[in-house]
Parts: sequence; structure tokens; C-alpha cells
Amino acid sequence: QVQLVESGGGLVQPGGSLRLSCAASGFTFNLYAMNWVRQAPGKGLEWVSGINAWGGSKEYVDSVKGRFTISRDNAKNTLYLQMDSLKPEDTAVYYCAKGSYYYVVKDLTALRGQGTQVTVSS
Repeated sequence: QVQLVESGGGLVQPGGSLRLSCAASGFTFNLYAMNWVRQAPGKGLEWVSGINAWGGSKEYVDSVKGRFTISRDNAKNTLYLQMDSLKPEDTAVYYCAKGSYYYVVKDLTALRGQGTQVTVSS
């Protein structure tokens, strides 16, 4: 069965950096786009970033453009999110989500992992 396991979250000061990872198994990773979504306290899910199956196309929500970088290593079945210049408003549980196609679709209903907490606070 499909399994997505996120890691790398934590507490960081504003302006700091974190790198999230998502280990995928149970499907042919290099055939599907992957996404990161997040849920801030008391708010709904928000799509953050997506990458196509071979990593050649990347998309971001406006609020993280220039600060976050999505990438993937298809040899390791792993998705990454490098987060720099973090802001308090980035505080959320971050989930990786499996796409349904090789191209990115901003689908909040997609299968996702258990999430990793990111807290940005001084």
C-alpha cells in the first residue's frame, strides 16, 4: 500500500531554515507528481508546492515563492522541501501528498502522510 513518511520538522527562529523529507513507498514514485500541503493552527489545508514526475516542473504558492524549494530524488523515492527565510506564518503541519498524474495538480484531497510539525517562533 502507499506509504508517505514525512520528517525534518521542528522549532526554528524567524529567518531560519529547515529541510523536510518525505519517504515514499508502495507505488512507482517516478511516475507521479508530488506535492507539499500544510495546515496552520485553526485553518484549512493549503497547497504549498508541487513537482512533476521527473522534477522538471515546479510550482509554488505565492506566499513561499523565492523562499521554498521543492525537489525529488527518484532513485531514493524521496521528496524534499527546503524552507529558507521562514516566517511565523509558515507555522503549520506539513504533509507530502501523492499526485494522481505525472503533472502537478493542486489537489487537497490527495493521499498524504501523517505530517511533520514546523513551528517558527522566537
